This record gives sequence, structure tokens and C-alpha cells, in this order.
Amino acid sequence: MTIWWKDYEIIATGDGKKLERWGNVFLLRPDPQVIWRARIDMDNYPKLNAKYIPDGKNGEKWESIRLIPESFNISYNDLTFSLRLMKGFKHTGLFPEQACNWNRMITLIKAAERPISVLNLFAYTGGATLACLSAGASVCHVDAAQSMVLRAKENAQLSGLANKSVRYIVDDCLKFVTREIRRGKKYDAIIMDPPSFGRGPNGELWKIEDNLFDLIAETVDLLSDKPLFYLVNSYTTGLQPTVIKNLIDINLRSKGAKTIAYEVTLPTDEGIDLPCGCSGLATF
Repeated sequence: MTIWWKDYEIIATGDGKKLERWGNVFLLRPDPQVIWRARIDMDNYPKLNAKYIPDGKNGEKWESIRLIPESFNISYNDLTFSLRLMKGFKHTGLFPEQACNWNRMITLIKAAERPISVLNLFAYTGGATLACLSAGASVCHVDAAQSMVLRAKENAQLSGLANKSVRYIVDDCLKFVTREIRRGKKYDAIIMDPPSFGRGPNGELWKIEDNLFDLIAETVDLLSDKPLFYLVNSYTTGLQPTVIKNLIDINLRSKGAKTIAYEVTLPTDEGIDLPCGCSGLATF
């Protein structure tokens, strides 16, 4: 699925890189999916503010070309996000392609016409959390990185959603799910955006190929008697949409889930779509 932004665009791609505009900030970042040749010299793009060097002599780093603020904001409809160049990582704190999933969540929550509680696992800086809050849902936002949870709170403030019903949790997602099951907690919707590999706050090891199926199986016990949706997103290269669909179907078919899976993409100014992972969405 493809989504269009006003504050974000991909200007050009090629040779393992993509040239992006984030509001008034222009960045050049690596992208392993871009295996075609570049049509322009992106490294010398006249408006370029910074580029990420994946194999620099001192390790991976951002290289500043022109003056860039420590943080800068972009908006998607009524949602506003604070971005910054993350040290040692090519990320800015937002995945723009996820707007297609935000749209789906907002539509489903509003159409439900009843109170909806959402569990957002691996919730990062809160894109999905803000989308659900804006639609009127209550959200439990869980991420292992305290710095990302703080960024999510900042984004909620910028979006005028700080006073909405949201609970922020810094914890390993699987451990949190296990405790919520013991407490008898239930949610109408579950979202997860797991990394390919990671570690929890106490060194817990996560590997998507080994742990995702078990996590989905565990979270089935957290679904309410009247669930609304269940969404899994993946950036892991090699995991096709059908894999995500199968993981959801095996665990949720008995609850009457109807699952779709799709590739997530972003359009470029060159007239092509850039692949950005895949998602599986179950509705009930």
C-alpha cells in the first residue's frame, strides 16, 4: 500500500540510497532495497543537509553538509512529530510509510462507535499510538527504550493529545504481555511493530524469526470478547506478506479473524514505489 505526505517526500533513489525531504530538511540515507542505479548525483544535491555514512572510518555516522537543527517537526494531518538524527543509527524517529496503517486504524476505531482499548507493542516514538488516540481510543504504549517512550510523549504533546487516555510503559514486550495475561487484562486491538533483532531493557534477546510466532500466540489471550483489529508490521528483509498473514491466521483464525497482508511502499518523485516492509491486518 502507498501513502502520500505533504511534509515528506522521496526525491530520488539509487545505488543503495534514498534522498528525502523532511519538511525543510533534506537527508540522504542508505536503503538496502534500492539496488538500481541512481539517475542524479544525490551526494551533491544542492539542498542536502546531512547524509548517513554506513561505512565511515570511525563507524556509522551522520555527516553534516549544511546547517541542520537539533530537532525539527513534520506533520501528517493533525499529527505532529519531533524528529532528530539518531546517533549511530540512520533513523530520524519516524517511519513515514506507516501512515497507511495509521489511516486503517483510525477508520476502524471511528467506525466501531464504542470505546476501544489498544495495546501498542514495540511502539517506538508513537506514530500508531497518536493515530489511535486521535480516533478516540485508549492506548497502552509499550517499548523497551526509555528514550523512545519520552519521544512518544513529546509527540503526543505536539499533537495536542497529551491529555488523552494513554499509558506509557518501558519494558520488554514479551514480559509485559505475560504479566498482563496474569492480571486478566483485555484489549480490543493489538498492534506490534517488532524489530528484526533487539534487546530489552535488561538484556532480553529478541530475534523476529525465533520469537514473533510465540509473541502473537501469547497476545491472543489479551484480546477482548469483541476484538476490533490485530496488526503486525515487519521491516525484516525476506519476510514476505504471506508469512505475516500465516502467523496471524494460525493463531487467530479460531477467533473469526479475517486477515489481509500487503506490501507497504512510498512513492518517489521518479514515479516509482519504494518497498518499505509489509503488514498483516486481521479484523473481526
